[in-house]
Amino acid sequence: MNKIPTLGISCFIILFFYAASLYPGGSQADLNHIGFDWINNYWCNLTNERGMNGMLNPARPIAITAMIILCTSLSVFFYLFANFFAQSSLSKFLIKFGGSLSMFFAVFIFTAYHDLMTILASLFGLLAVIGILKEIYTSSLIFHKIAGVFCLLLLGINNIIYYSSMGISWLPLLQKITFLIVLLWIMGLNYKLTIRQNTSSEHI
Repeated sequence: MNKIPTLGISCFIILFFYAASLYPGGSQADLNHIGFDWINNYWCNLTNERGMNGMLNPARPIAITAMIILCTSLSVFFYLFANFFAQSSLSKFLIKFGGSLSMFFAVFIFTAYHDLMTILASLFGLLAVIGILKEIYTSSLIFHKIAGVFCLLLLGINNIIYYSSMGISWLPLLQKITFLIVLLWIMGLNYKLTIRQNTSSEHI
C-alpha cells in the first residue's frame, strides 16, 4: 500500500504530459496560441471542455482521470503518514481530516465550482501540511523540514497571486513549479515512511 502514493504521482505526471499534448490551444497570454503553453497555461485549462481558443478539448478526460488518480494517491499518503509517522493525536487528525477533505475538493476543481473548490482544497490542504511539518519538526529529517517550509511558502505565494491578481502573468509557470516541488517532497516523505514501516516490520 505504501507504493500507491509514488506510483500515483508518477502516473499523474505521465498523464499530465499526455493531456498537455492533446490540448488544442489558447492561453491567458495568447488566445490563438496553438497547443499547451507551458509558461502561460494553467493545469486546470486541461480539464475544461474547450481550450481557451474555443475548440473542443480532447485533453479533458485524460486530465480529469489524472486528477482523480493524484488525489486518491495523496489521500492514501495522508492516511499512511498519519498512522505510521505522526505521534500526536492532533497531528493525526489534521493530516487525515485536512488531507482527505483537501483531496476530495481538489477532484472537483474541473467543475463550474472551480473557485470554491480551489479555496476549500487549499484551506484543508494547509491543515494537512501543518500537521506533517509539526511531526517532522522534531525528527532528524533536516532536508524535508526545509523543503516543507519552502513548499508552504510556495503555496502561500500561489494563493496571494491568485486572489490579488498581482503578478498574475507568472502564476501558470509558478503553479507548475509548485506542483513539481510539492509532489517531489511528498514522494521523499513517502520513501522515508516506507523505510520506517519496513524497519518496524523487521523488529516484530
